[in-house]
Amino acid sequence: MTDTPAPPDRPRAVRNVAVLATMSAVQGAQMPVYIVLGGLSGAILADDKSLATLPIACQMLTGMATAVPMSLFMGRYGRKAGFWLGGALASFAGIFAALAMLRGDFWLLCFGYMFAGVYQSTQGYFRFAATDTAPDDFKPKAISLVLAGGLVAALLSAEIVSRTDGLFSAVPFVGAYLFLVVPNLLGMLLTCLLDIPKPSRAIQQAPSRPWQEILADRNIPVAMLCAMFVYGTMTLTMTSTPLAMVACGFGTPDAADVVKWHVVAMFAPSFFTGSIIAKVGARPVIAVGLLLLLGCCAVALSGIEIHDFYIALILLGLGWNFGYIGATSLLAAHHRPEDRAKVQGLNDFLVMAMMATAALSSGKLMATGGWSFVVIAVMVPVAIAAAALLYGTMLARREQVAGLPDSAPRA
Repeated sequence: MTDTPAPPDRPRAVRNVAVLATMSAVQGAQMPVYIVLGGLSGAILADDKSLATLPIACQMLTGMATAVPMSLFMGRYGRKAGFWLGGALASFAGIFAALAMLRGDFWLLCFGYMFAGVYQSTQGYFRFAATDTAPDDFKPKAISLVLAGGLVAALLSAEIVSRTDGLFSAVPFVGAYLFLVVPNLLGMLLTCLLDIPKPSRAIQQAPSRPWQEILADRNIPVAMLCAMFVYGTMTLTMTSTPLAMVACGFGTPDAADVVKWHVVAMFAPSFFTGSIIAKVGARPVIAVGLLLLLGCCAVALSGIEIHDFYIALILLGLGWNFGYIGATSLLAAHHRPEDRAKVQGLNDFLVMAMMATAALSSGKLMATGGWSFVVIAVMVPVAIAAAALLYGTMLARREQVAGLPDSAPRA
């Protein structure tokens, strides 16, 4: 790997975005498979059925724990090394999960899912890697297009589950787990096509600013708060929806179809979200995302007919897209190169911590107060994110009036 800086270069950035979007589509297809099969596999292997979702919890907690170390690893050795390592470890996840099913070993299954968690934290940096060689006006589009690969990943995941079960063994899910090695090998090969030099020696040796100085730029904490709360509310609502629909008398296929259209709404707008951000800025797009999330809550509280669930979950997906891509773009525009690994690591740690908390608490909230209780709980973090965004926007306008640059760190 070269040790030279990566100056903004649109043609190179476009090539990197194409590779990263393909990696997101190919390797990203495994994540829904692990989520779908985790609870089902756990229910088969666990003696205590209340522990059925523990493999998924292990995945999310490991992803949270490794978010910062993986960011620091890439800050030293480069994106290509980090993505290659993530793909290799994800291959072990499928192998260990398949062995667990063959041996009937629940704890081996949990161990395998920990490797999937490491990959999950690594995949989160695809969107940031897209900005490393991109000029400023292309960064929002780069982030958006890489996340658009998630739409293809969602469609591929369903095919993997339906076509590979029983492929290598009559034991449930062994074929699906073993097949997950294939997209990771493809992703590792695609990594070789990336043209993202590792950070220069000057950047590696430059001292990172203290957190007090980094967070003095209010854009950074605002972006982090919005990203973590947008992702957390999406996770909480999505994981609760199938339980709520079954409780309302709808079948599992109905719930699966609602979630499918939710996933489409999450990723399909990514083909133009970045262009909108480039024209109007990240803050207005985040604001629209938060309004769409509140619209989701309003529809969900208005009724429990099948169309209410469809509309609410589509609004949830759209709100996540605008809010999350907007927050990522805002963060990418307001940290220095020497702070990149540090800031991006903390951001993704917070996002994954919120995801894990939401996923683990959804069942408890449903059992405690039902669907309406979950929806009301979702409105709290959305309101906090909106307040933070409004406060940051007001400060930015005051600085513009005073003639200060918007991205200047404040004392």
